[in-house]
Amino acid sequence: MTPYRFAAVPAAAAALALVAVAPASASPASLRPLPCHASMSNAHPADYTTTKVRVRTADHARVVTVAHYKTTNHKKVRHANGHGRATVPYYISGATPGYTVQVTVTVTRGHRSGSCSTSFTPHS
Repeated sequence: MTPYRFAAVPAAAAALALVAVAPASASPASLRPLPCHASMSNAHPADYTTTKVRVRTADHARVVTVAHYKTTNHKKVRHANGHGRATVPYYISGATPGYTVQVTVTVTRGHRSGSCSTSFTPHS
C-alpha cells in the first residue's frame, strides 16, 4: 500500500499548487471606485445666472450630474477631457431662493464607477 499513499500525496500537493497559482478573477465588485470630486463655480448663484459643476475624475470618463431642485430633477451628461476634468453648466432661472439644491455626480469608465456630490443655494 505504500506506493498508493506516496502517489496520492504528490497529486494532492500539485492540486494545491495549482489552486494557489491560479489568478483571481477581477469581478466588478472588487474593482476600486473611480475617483470623483465635485465642486461648484458659485455655491450661491443669483436667479437667472449660470453656475457650473466642476468635476475631477479619470480621463475620458462619462460624467452624469443630476441637480435635485425642490420641484424637479435636472440631469446632464458630459465626458471628462484627457485630464479628467468636466464642467457642467446649470442655468438658474426661477429656482426657489434659499433651497439648497443637491447635485449628485456619477462617473463611469469601463467597468469602474464612482460617485460624489456638491450643492448650491440660489438666492434672488
